[in-house]
Amino acid sequence: MDETLDDLRLRLAPLIAEAAVFDGWSAQALRTAAEQAGIDADVAAYAFRGGAMEMIEAWTASTDAAMAEALPATTLASFKTGVRIRKLVLFRLEAIRGCEEALSRALAIMAMPQNAGRALKLGWRSADVMWRLAGDTATDYNYYTKRTILAGVYAATLAVFADDDSPDKAETRAFLDRRLAGIMRFERIKAQLVSSPDERFSMARFLGRLRYPAR
Repeated sequence: MDETLDDLRLRLAPLIAEAAVFDGWSAQALRTAAEQAGIDADVAAYAFRGGAMEMIEAWTASTDAAMAEALPATTLASFKTGVRIRKLVLFRLEAIRGCEEALSRALAIMAMPQNAGRALKLGWRSADVMWRLAGDTATDYNYYTKRTILAGVYAATLAVFADDDSPDKAETRAFLDRRLAGIMRFERIKAQLVSSPDERFSMARFLGRLRYPAR
C-alpha cells in the first residue's frame, strides 16, 4: 500500500528486461512483467508512460540499487581501487546475464539521436554510484574525469558483453581488464601532470585510445 511509483518501477524493471528478451522494450513486455508481479496492467502502464527509455532507465536504476546493496563501500574498503571498480562492474554484468538480447535492444534504443542525452546521463549516474562505492571523494576536476572515463569504459564493456558467447564471458572480462588498466594508467598520468604542469596532455586522444586501443 505504501509503494511509490519509483518503487514500483524498480520492482518491475528486472521482469520487464526478462520479457524484453522476447518482446523488446514494448507494451507487451510491460504487460508480461506486470502479470508476473501481480500488478494491475493499467497501473504498470501509468508507471512507465514514458515508454521504452523509461523502462531502460528503471532497469539501470534497479541494477544500481542491487549493486549498492550487495557491495557497499565497507565491503570494498580492503581492496585496491582498481579491484573495487572491477568487482562493481562484474556484479552489474552478472546481474543482467541472461538478458543479453534485451541489452542489445536497449543499447540500440539509447543510441537513437533523440535518446542520446538521457543515455549519457544514465551512464554518468551509474559511474558515479560505482566511484562512490569505491570510496572516491574527489570534488575537483578529478570528479568529472573519473566518471566520464568509467562511463565510457562501462558502455563499451556492455557492448562487448551483449555479443560475447565465449565461455563464462571470458572475452568481456579480458576487455574490461584492459580498459581498467587504462584507467589506472590515466590516474598515474594525472598525478604526474599535477607535479609537471608544463607537460602537454590530450584528454580527447587518451579517451580515444581507451575506446579504440591499438591491436
